[in-house]
Amino acid sequence: MAGPTTAERGERQKLKSGPPRPPRLGRLPRPRTLIILMIAVVLAGAASVWLLYGSRWLRVEGVSASGMRVLTAEQVRDAADVPVGSPLISVDTDAIEARLRRKLPRIDSVDVVRSWPHRIGLKVTERTPVLIVEMGSKFVEVDAKGVRFARVSDAPKGVPALELTVPQSAAARRFPVDRLVREAVQVAGDIPAAVARDTRILKVRSYDSISLELEGDRTVEWGSGEKGRAKARTLTALMKAAPGARHFDVSVPTAPASSGS
Repeated sequence: MAGPTTAERGERQKLKSGPPRPPRLGRLPRPRTLIILMIAVVLAGAASVWLLYGSRWLRVEGVSASGMRVLTAEQVRDAADVPVGSPLISVDTDAIEARLRRKLPRIDSVDVVRSWPHRIGLKVTERTPVLIVEMGSKFVEVDAKGVRFARVSDAPKGVPALELTVPQSAAARRFPVDRLVREAVQVAGDIPAAVARDTRILKVRSYDSISLELEGDRTVEWGSGEKGRAKARTLTALMKAAPGARHFDVSVPTAPASSGS
């Protein structure tokens, strides 16, 4: 008879050697080692908390302010009211920002940063006036968002004056003063740079009747604040084509007109 096949011999060998042994696992750390590791973690956490909140090494010792053009560093620091001596980690930067914007409306935005290990930095961006409104002996500055943010004694140079001559009518009720101020601000932003330098007064009679008074006794009828870029391009071309004109009308930018000499 033929002997056992190779497969049969393999099966017999497996039976003799018994079931396969499970893989050996690494030794588990002893309970004492686990306890030591847990204590070390707790101590490290407690030390970190004490360093951040309890030690004198990471407390506020000073406040710096930068970015101002009109405001002084002292004004900004006083309004910020940073709690000097407190742990640096616990300083509420959002509260400081809100306090600055509330107390100093001239501030458009402010970045309050922790400067480790001992200082708070205040990076200020002030509002820039694009129009001024005369009120008695003072001037109110208006920024590009239509925000009236400061009252000053002297009008800033190069900033046009806003004149609102709005009649009491249904149209005026439809477009309140704040809306008209925003329209005026938009027009001021669309005026070509060369024209803006010569603009002394921006007059608003109604939503769709805005005009400019320029140096040299020149005027521009702008119309509404709509299609501002097209009107700016048309006005630039019109002034080049008629350099001696005194009156320009770009209220309909596709049909401009000029007159006077």
